[in-house]
Amino acid sequence: MISLEPRAEPSKLMGYAAPVIALVVTLLAGLVLFALLKVPVGEAFYAFFIDPISSVYGLSELGVKAAPLIMIAVALSIGYRANVWNIGAEGQLILGGICGGAVALYFYEVEGWFVLPLMIFAGILGGMLWAAIPALLKTRFNANEILTSLMLTYIAALLLSMLVHGPLRDPDGFNFPESRLFHAAATLPIILEGTRLHIGALVALLLVVVGWVLLSRTLLGFALKVNGQAPRAGLYAGFTQNRLIWFSLLFCGAAAGCAGLFEVAGPIGQLLPTISPGYGFTAIIVAFLGRLHPVGIVFAGLVMALSYLGGESAQISLNLPVAVTGVFQGMLLFFLLAADVLINYRVVWRSKAVKA
Repeated sequence: MISLEPRAEPSKLMGYAAPVIALVVTLLAGLVLFALLKVPVGEAFYAFFIDPISSVYGLSELGVKAAPLIMIAVALSIGYRANVWNIGAEGQLILGGICGGAVALYFYEVEGWFVLPLMIFAGILGGMLWAAIPALLKTRFNANEILTSLMLTYIAALLLSMLVHGPLRDPDGFNFPESRLFHAAATLPIILEGTRLHIGALVALLLVVVGWVLLSRTLLGFALKVNGQAPRAGLYAGFTQNRLIWFSLLFCGAAAGCAGLFEVAGPIGQLLPTISPGYGFTAIIVAFLGRLHPVGIVFAGLVMALSYLGGESAQISLNLPVAVTGVFQGMLLFFLLAADVLINYRVVWRSKAVKA
């Protein structure tokens, strides 16, 4: 019989090495998967992991994909350290895109400098308001924030679909479910000519610095960590749990809403029925792969961004289904969780007692 026993002292070194081990095992499992699909392993490996970043444009696309993942994951990691489990960042991203996009469409005929800042403000506010719903339900009625934030994601997606099929639909778009293309004043400045890399990448790096300072250099960061590790000790120290819940969810909502606005004002340039390939959910993997540390999240975000680019590249060059991206992301999460289990528990083999 196999059982798991808690280790007296889990290895800190293995805790930091677990993401690397999980990534290596995922790569090996991917090679096996390609072989089972009867795809040339070498070509598949090159198409998925090398070809997408073999040019300056490819590297810039990596930054475009990684920026929203890093922004959301940093904010999620702060909440997770406080034991506040926000699973609805995808919905908050969508609301940020809706609110910011609505501002762009309202000022469609105005080429003012104030349009983009107002869009960013509206996007942040939209994400915060959507995150405020599970925060209120949690602090007022003790509702589980995992369920409420997750369910709100589907409401946000349906709301976006309704708007682009109705009030925000392009009147000259032949009834296609999309808004007008945003004008130049409502789109993000490009930081690398000839690419789609926009200032959102710089904002993501700024948020990494903010997250690191918050967690390691402020009383608020200390309170968040204490609340997550020892809630009773936090109460004894005078930290108000409800305030920490509100801060964690609103901070994440702001980051996710800003990321959503950057998507519609950046690579997309308009509102569509789908404005995210699942960044809000993938950011959860990024947060844990980066060990809930802002610096680790940067590297984890780049890895997950590569999985998106690799999936698109493999689909084009090898005719593989786009679902291969989700398969790689799922395997990475599975192997990371498996590594964490083995770090904190040891496998014990016991023989069954023979009855007389």
